[in-house]
Amino acid sequence: MTARSTRCTTAKTRTSRLAAVAAIAVAGSMLLTACGDQTESGGSTKETGSASASKAPLFSKLPADIQKSGVIKVGTDASYAPMEYTDGGKIVGIDPDLGAALSKQLGVKLEFVSGTFDGLITSIYTGRQQLIMSAMTDNKKRQEGLDDNGKKIGKGIDFVDYFSSGVSLLVKKGNPQNINSLDDLCGKTVAVQRGTIYEDTFKAQATKCGDKKLTIQAFDTDAEAQTRVKAGGAVADLNDYPVAAYIAKTSGGGNDFEVVGSQSDVGLFGIGVSKDNTQLRDAVKEALDAIIKDGSYAEVLKKWDVEDSAVKSATINAGK
Repeated sequence: MTARSTRCTTAKTRTSRLAAVAAIAVAGSMLLTACGDQTESGGSTKETGSASASKAPLFSKLPADIQKSGVIKVGTDASYAPMEYTDGGKIVGIDPDLGAALSKQLGVKLEFVSGTFDGLITSIYTGRQQLIMSAMTDNKKRQEGLDDNGKKIGKGIDFVDYFSSGVSLLVKKGNPQNINSLDDLCGKTVAVQRGTIYEDTFKAQATKCGDKKLTIQAFDTDAEAQTRVKAGGAVADLNDYPVAAYIAKTSGGGNDFEVVGSQSDVGLFGIGVSKDNTQLRDAVKEALDAIIKDGSYAEVLKKWDVEDSAVKSATINAGK
């Protein structure tokens, strides 16, 4: 999967979710960022572990400041169902549910705060957030702090890899333009969330199309890109398979979109953490291994019907 791989080319791969379920699927959305720290303090939700701090298995592995505060601040872009989205003022989804499971091992609250995807890495640099859980693809550029041109723009971050997925094309229901692969997009217009790896994929395809120009319309949110496809202004959007499938299933009661073609660019989503905080990184890795072992990880993925995206064990910086 390559979800939200980039999101903001200066520093999103990158599958939503309900004013009404349909509205969020269309209006709700989903490599590095050098954009300003845009994380908002509002719209946060706290996931509390049931184990007390003194009894949680991995509490002692956490940095002293986190032990003292009892909170890990987690940046996310809560517009990417089913990974994370807002329902009734609360951030819900796969990542918050996994965060709740992790909190039981760590003995502290994981406080999710929503902001723009392309500001999440900057929020780690500034210390405003301590983790990122936002369907962010682990890749070398993000690890090394490089922009799309290979220019150093930051220190980079580390990832604890926790989820695997590929990307899929989302088209209007009925597939009126008969789109079945990226090659079918040549000479047409596509919509995508700005700064994501999906935008990079379309740019690469545009080069491949050559004179048969592929026009790319980039938007701040995936919801806007979806709306453009639904209105017929673009023939396709690109998204992580779980997200694309969720949108196709829920938007307009399943009558707005469909997923076409096969998954491509399978990759890893990672929990982002500062390179300066290896103690937190290692504690999160150990917690992830623990919930994989005790079955709570599998329960979350089953709840959201994404069992195929499970990893067998936690890894660090395994993305390419």
